[in-house]
Amino acid sequence: MSLAQHLVELRRRAIIGAIALVIGMIIAALISNQIIDLLTEPIRIVSNSRASDFAALNFNTVTAGFDFHVRIAFAIGIILSAPVWLWQIWAFIMPGLTRKEVRYTVGFLSAAIPLFFAGCALGLCVMPHVIEVMATFVPEQGALFYQYDVYYDFVLKLLLVIGVAFVLPVFLVALNFAGIISGIAILKGWRVAVLAATIFAAIATPAADVLSMLMLGGILIVLYIAAAAVSMLFDRRRSKREESFLSADSSS
Repeated sequence: MSLAQHLVELRRRAIIGAIALVIGMIIAALISNQIIDLLTEPIRIVSNSRASDFAALNFNTVTAGFDFHVRIAFAIGIILSAPVWLWQIWAFIMPGLTRKEVRYTVGFLSAAIPLFFAGCALGLCVMPHVIEVMATFVPEQGALFYQYDVYYDFVLKLLLVIGVAFVLPVFLVALNFAGIISGIAILKGWRVAVLAATIFAAIATPAADVLSMLMLGGILIVLYIAAAAVSMLFDRRRSKREESFLSADSSS
């Protein structure tokens, strides 16, 4: 294909992805109230723990409520339309890949996508505990008003950070595939991995919520060890292929 044909193909697939996103946002807008209820449930728990007016979600402009619904619809719309726009990206780049590269890419995506959403799901479970524990530091004479956009950014960033952290072991395996790092080297770095996982879990969760910190850190360490094990398995297969190739070459 010429450059102009590539651009036409890119535009066509971008339009399809945009249409899917709009449809996903429309569907998300219909259930946005239920999603907002789910995300703001920790605020109601915090408010009921002291008094009815202790904590609330604050909207300080005329259009703030509408903006909050649009943000929710956009985020959920991206998730709902993910199968369509991910396929459009894949269909655009797949013709330029070899069969081996296609197989590896499918394998990595098959592992990375479920891990990312599993991390987001865990973040959604951890998020209420984070908010409830942080609210305990507010003095008795104080009131807690969450600015809607700050609250939304906090929840979104927490989910994304934990989701990306779950995908990092897949990148380690990818580096092993590329021959940049060996499985033994990954395993030898377990002390650094444990320290990094503990620090990350401590930052992502409040210091007072030890259970959430241990759960998040433990899962990250298990994923790291799994990445090391998979990489060592690939290294063993690679060494066996090299040995068989060398023996065949010497016999000939």
